[in-house]
Amino acid sequence: MPNISTSLWFDTKGEEAARFYVSLFPNSEVTRVTHYTAAGPRPAGEVLTVEFTLEGRPFMALNGGPEFTFSEAVSLVVKCADQAEVDRYWAALSEGGEEGPCGWLKDRYGLSWQITPVRVNDLVADPDPERARRATEALYSMRKIDIAAVEAAADGAGA
Repeated sequence: MPNISTSLWFDTKGEEAARFYVSLFPNSEVTRVTHYTAAGPRPAGEVLTVEFTLEGRPFMALNGGPEFTFSEAVSLVVKCADQAEVDRYWAALSEGGEEGPCGWLKDRYGLSWQITPVRVNDLVADPDPERARRATEALYSMRKIDIAAVEAAADGAGA
């Protein structure tokens, strides 16, 4: 059975990023670090790859050089149970990065994340189309998601 994992291309900060990420999420750890050898193309001894897990899911950071950068076409989704989790992950991951709309952000390494409360996903998929519309409109007006505000909008508060 094949094993599928996610590889993230960094210029030089793969180990720093991996260690930062594992410090934020429980059940996470750096499992292996490899280094360039005399075969190159970077100087021998520099970090080549960092294998790590986030919440038990495997990732690899590759220090491959400046040729490729991250874009919003790929993001990591953090499904949060409550506002405290949203606030915690938003603060940590957006520090030194860039806030985006609707719970999206880029971290200090340029990687895109979606900090998504499970409750808000339920509200925008509400079987009542008007509740779903109001929740979605509220969501579109936010950067960091405020669960109570989306719930209030779904309920028609302020309408």
